[in-house]
Amino acid sequence: MTEVLMPKATAVWLVDNTTLTFDQIAAFCNLHALEVQGIADGDVATGIKGVDPIATGQLNQDEIDRCTNDAAQRLRRSDARLRETQRRSKGPRYTPLSRRQDRPNAIAWLVRYHPELTDAQVSKLVGTTKQTITAVRDRTHWNISNITPQDPVTLGLSRQVDLDGAVQKAQDKLEKQQAKADKELAKKRAASLSAAEESGQPSAQRDDDQAALAASLAADAEAPAEAEPEAEPSAENIFGAEPEAKPEPEEDNPSAEDVFGN
Repeated sequence: MTEVLMPKATAVWLVDNTTLTFDQIAAFCNLHALEVQGIADGDVATGIKGVDPIATGQLNQDEIDRCTNDAAQRLRRSDARLRETQRRSKGPRYTPLSRRQDRPNAIAWLVRYHPELTDAQVSKLVGTTKQTITAVRDRTHWNISNITPQDPVTLGLSRQVDLDGAVQKAQDKLEKQQAKADKELAKKRAASLSAAEESGQPSAQRDDDQAALAASLAADAEAPAEAEPEAEPSAENIFGAEPEAKPEPEEDNPSAEDVFGN
């Protein structure tokens, strides 16, 4: 629930212009009942001019009449006021003048460590323009040599809750896009497989299996045959086969005539 604008001034107006109880006014203005009683006695908020909550859109007359008739009821803020507050909360965050020179550093940090964030999200977190974000991202910024990535939360340009929410939203979007892409790819594969089966062509998986089998058989064929066990070395293997001995010619026995003559 939104806070009441100028609670003491609103309480002054309600005390002066309505018959609401102190508890009802205190609950609506986020004040203590004794403080509201002090306003009625003139001891508190002296010199403060009352502000009409009906004119500011925080209350309507029907709500005041409802609570006036029943002291147990509590005032409820106008829906128009709530819608106006929500409408004002949209758009880029206001950045104080003293911190605006730190925005390029915060943009560089977000671009480096959270590339999933869109330019619109970065612009809302830091309170800058898309032209500045593009210049930092493309390194065409006029002061790019002096830009140092710094956490925008540390610089006071953004709240940690807002940064975490933006990062989570960007990640969820990426996951949905990836899931959608995977689903589309699965549909295309199923359609291709169905078309191949209808035309009598083997599926891609079968082709892959056949190719793998052929590659396995080719590898087995190229592998060298298992060597037979070598025989134990022998003299013939080392020195060669022994040549066959040739028969020596037989010598004639000398006779007496050959020795002593005739």
